[in-house]
Amino acid sequence: MVESPQIKKEFFILGISSDGRQFRPSDWAERLCGAMSCFRPEGSGGRNSHLQFSPYVRPTMLDGVRAVVVDAALQQIEPLAYHFVVDFAKDNDLQVLQACILPDPAPSGPPPGKP
Repeated sequence: MVESPQIKKEFFILGISSDGRQFRPSDWAERLCGAMSCFRPEGSGGRNSHLQFSPYVRPTMLDGVRAVVVDAALQQIEPLAYHFVVDFAKDNDLQVLQACILPDPAPSGPPPGKP
């Protein structure tokens, strides 16, 4: 039996307000992600875990705009942290884009260059 791949649901908080202004300070995404860095899967700690962003809330750039990627799984893992991030976006009038990451399709047929 072939297992169906899991679709990962995420959303982006863009550093652009609803009226198109750039959000300040310029390091807002890193600050927000730093505050959320303690939220991580069980057992994924480790010696330097305090120096890493959470896999559920991480900074990125999207078309040249600072953004934060939020994994919707955070809502189940830690509802208060999830609401903190969502309320941050609302309180600062930031644009939010829904997204889902689809897994790469399994290769079919022989590898390129092989008959």
